[in-house]
Amino acid sequence: MGVLASGRGSNLQALIDAGRNANFPAEVVLVLSDKKNAYALERASLAGIRTGHLAPKEEGFYRKMGDEIENYGVDLVCCAGFMRILPPEFVNRFSGRIINIHPSLLPSFPGLHAQKKALDAGVRVTGCTVHFVDEGVDTGPIILQAAVPVLPDDDEKTLSERILTYEHRIYPLAVRLIAEGSVRCIDGVVQYTESAFPESKGFISPVS
Repeated sequence: MGVLASGRGSNLQALIDAGRNANFPAEVVLVLSDKKNAYALERASLAGIRTGHLAPKEEGFYRKMGDEIENYGVDLVCCAGFMRILPPEFVNRFSGRIINIHPSLLPSFPGLHAQKKALDAGVRVTGCTVHFVDEGVDTGPIILQAAVPVLPDDDEKTLSERILTYEHRIYPLAVRLIAEGSVRCIDGVVQYTESAFPESKGFISPVS
């Protein structure tokens, strides 16, 4: 895995931790950030993972980022709090090999401040989604989702924290399914093998 991150990197840490398990079929080999001081880079350094910072204003930013990814033999690009919309040329370069995690049950509440949008809308259930990245904003084919209740006394901070605990669970699970060949995206449609979810015939929200 190559991970793109802009912030503290808690989902990155979940992927790093999963990769340390001998039975997990993938590992993080590269972390790139558009923020020089992103804590995600420190997390990666502490884990002995190759890191890189690329300045967004630098000419050929996305081309250079793509070159780094290819140079390190990355099979799957994972966006983990990468706060930029990937341009079509980058998405097409790694078509079907980029995934993202978003703090809502897409297609509801795409874009920034998804948790606040959920609170403002008065929904009783929200959650998080792992999806393949396409040229839109959080519009790619959905791989996994986890439903998370909205409690009466929630504010944006408490709801975000509750959702985050599920993000840390379904992101590694989605990576596992992809790495094992149990899920793939064909012509914009996510398809699962029979072995993907032996206890059900579709995705499930992780139990508490």
